[in-house]
Amino acid sequence: MGSKVISVAKEFYNVLRSLQDKECNDPCTYEEDIHILKINGDIIPALNMYCGNQPVFICERAVPKINEPDQNITETSNCTDDNDDEDDDAKTLQTELGPQPLTIMRARQLMSWYTLSQNVNVSAVDNSPALYPMWVRCDMSDPAGTTWFGAETVCIGNKVSGVKLYSVTCKGSAVDKRSLITLDELKQEHKKRHPPSSMAIKGSARFNLFGSTVVENTTIESLSCVTVDFKWSHVESILETPPLSSTATLNIKVASGDMRSPMYEMYRELEFLQTLADGLRTGETEWMEPVENTSAVNLTKAFLEELQSTAKTLQDRAAKPAETKKEKPDTDAPIFNSLLERGDLDFVEQLWVRMRKSVTSYQDVGDCLKLVIEALRFGDIKPWIHRDSSSSLSKLILQSYHQQIDHVSLTGVTPVHMLLEMGVDKMRKDYINYLIGQELTTLNHLCYYLSTEVDLQEQVIRLRKLHHLLEIILTCSNFLGLPYERLFLLTQSCLQHYKTCPYDEEHEFKLQIKPALISHFYQKEQPVVWGVEVSSGHSPREVRTSFQLSDRPLVDHVIFETDYPNETVNGDSDDPAFFSTMVCCSLVNFA
Repeated sequence: MGSKVISVAKEFYNVLRSLQDKECNDPCTYEEDIHILKINGDIIPALNMYCGNQPVFICERAVPKINEPDQNITETSNCTDDNDDEDDDAKTLQTELGPQPLTIMRARQLMSWYTLSQNVNVSAVDNSPALYPMWVRCDMSDPAGTTWFGAETVCIGNKVSGVKLYSVTCKGSAVDKRSLITLDELKQEHKKRHPPSSMAIKGSARFNLFGSTVVENTTIESLSCVTVDFKWSHVESILETPPLSSTATLNIKVASGDMRSPMYEMYRELEFLQTLADGLRTGETEWMEPVENTSAVNLTKAFLEELQSTAKTLQDRAAKPAETKKEKPDTDAPIFNSLLERGDLDFVEQLWVRMRKSVTSYQDVGDCLKLVIEALRFGDIKPWIHRDSSSSLSKLILQSYHQQIDHVSLTGVTPVHMLLEMGVDKMRKDYINYLIGQELTTLNHLCYYLSTEVDLQEQVIRLRKLHHLLEIILTCSNFLGLPYERLFLLTQSCLQHYKTCPYDEEHEFKLQIKPALISHFYQKEQPVVWGVEVSSGHSPREVRTSFQLSDRPLVDHVIFETDYPNETVNGDSDDPAFFSTMVCCSLVNFA
């Protein structure tokens, strides 16, 4: 009997070892009913504090392939249409079906195989490198309400000397704080498994600072989210407010396009720019709804006539060149009005502002640029441009100063390419002007974003990165009121990140702050997660017992009941409802 158990443990070990050694993370099926995945532990909320971002095995019940109809029934049935509908329903059902737990008995069996396979004292087991930690989803069918079993090897050097066994138990949401475990009870629970000479107690909490809001019991979802994580020692009571001596870390995830953002108008401008870039790449352009009622061609004509009239008036007054620039802010004000407003828009930038609000076709773009180039060729206008302008139209303007203009064939995608260059040049200056003006960075740190040596599509990508960076900075500045010193560090962190990483609005930026800076946000609010951890021993033999309260379940494979009549969790009640999760650990040494 013993040899058979060892043989099964060895077989299970080989499956895990094969999965661990694979470079890819493709899951596998074991004995038809068990699904095994290799993922990072921080993906699972209930396991995050124990796994971090290290790889772990997750064992769960394999979901049956309910979307494959029985072949015989399909061939003999006359109700073809009805079967099609049923197949669609089955596919939908499988899509919605989440991870499924194993029974407690099956989970314990897997845990014993894992533990046995790691015991170097069992002669049938090779002395191989340790396996990743393993966690098994459980169905809560035992009296304790276990939702996870876990096992993690303990190593001294390269040798496995034991395992830590974990059990995660959960309870449905409760409003009555008197039903929660006390700090003393948690200490006693820890001492049952580990009679220590001394214990350390640490607290943690997470608060939402910015994100989805509730208005008249309706949640307005937001893709942007700013939370803060607190960690502190010397916990005195369950659900205590984090002290000002805590360490606090902001977790910042901002999505572009939020209408509450002060960057929204700039986002709309960037959206049009991206439309042009996508059109050049795919050959098809979905033009945005124009903001201006006047046609693009008429706006351009009016702009050129305005420049000619201004130039004539200035000549009559014998005005100096400096006075020409002085009048430009008055001209620009009604056209360009946003957070990053500049008073020194040159001719090309002012033309971009008008065209991006009015063009609706390739023909519009070509006709507008044709009017401008003809005015330059005949000397009707002598516009000024920034010295560092790099667009094709800017180069033509420089040539016009010497009455020599290259021939430009405004056919195909050339006009759109020219317009895209104008927009990239202008918006890049907008962003850089703000960052430099606010002293959040220097030109040396912006070389990657300023480069015109890369192709235009890459320049657009880098521009999107700059925009996302500013969305993050302004969210923390306008909504959280963070001081200059923290904004400066955050800017450097974002700039450095995006030099090597692709554009990603799901990325969570981290920033350490002093709790006093945001105390007015969290001290009167309820946490979304609150936890306390009792620990003893030293790594790798440290053992921990933890208790967490959260506004939603930390487990997604079971359904929890509530102890109050409200239909929605944390609805109108003044007392928030919390789901509780406890993690207990036992250390098993191999003799």
